[in-house]
Amino acid sequence: MTPRKERADALRNREAVLTAADELFSRSDSPRGVSMDDIAAAAGVGKGTLFRRFGDRSGLIRALFAARVEPLRHAVEAGPAPLGPSTPPRERVPALLVAILRFKTDHRHLALALEEDGGNSPYLGDHYTWWHTVLKDTLNRLPDATDDDSDFTAHALLAATRADLVEYLIGRQGTSPERIAARLTAFATKVLGP
Repeated sequence: MTPRKERADALRNREAVLTAADELFSRSDSPRGVSMDDIAAAAGVGKGTLFRRFGDRSGLIRALFAARVEPLRHAVEAGPAPLGPSTPPRERVPALLVAILRFKTDHRHLALALEEDGGNSPYLGDHYTWWHTVLKDTLNRLPDATDDDSDFTAHALLAATRADLVEYLIGRQGTSPERIAARLTAFATKVLGP
C-alpha cells in the first residue's frame, strides 16, 4: 500500500504555520512568549489545525527546527568540504561547530525553544543525538581516538554551542557571532591537539 499523498491545501497550511512560527520566534523577546494561539492567528488557521498536525507546541517546535535545519543536515551528510564526511577530522570538527553556532545564531529563539522543550535536558532530543553522533564519528577518525574519549569530547564541544550560551554571549554580553565563531574554532583546535 502506497502512502497517501498530502492534499495541496494541507501542505500550504503546514508551510504557513511553519513560516508564521519562524517569524514569531525570530521577533520574540523570549521563546516562551510565542503561544499556539499566536501561531494559529499569524498563519490564518484554526488552533485545532495546529494540534491535529503537530500534536502540541513541542511537536510544532520540533517540526519547525527539522525543516529549517534540513539544508545544513544535508551538507553535513553529503556535502563537500568543510562540512562533508570526506573532510579530514581536524578541519571538519571546527567547521561543524561553527555551522551549528551559525544556525543557532540565525535561529536563536527557535533553538532556545527547542532546547527548553527537552524536558529539563536538551540532550534527550533527536537533534542533539544526531549532532553528537556526527561529531563522535568524526572524532573517532583521529589517530589514537577511543570511543569513550570521542563520546565525551563530542558532548563537551557541543556544550559550547548550547542555545542558552549563544543567547547569553550575544544578547547579554554583546559578543558578535563572528567573534564567538573565531573563539570556538580556536577552542576546538586546542582540544583536538597537534
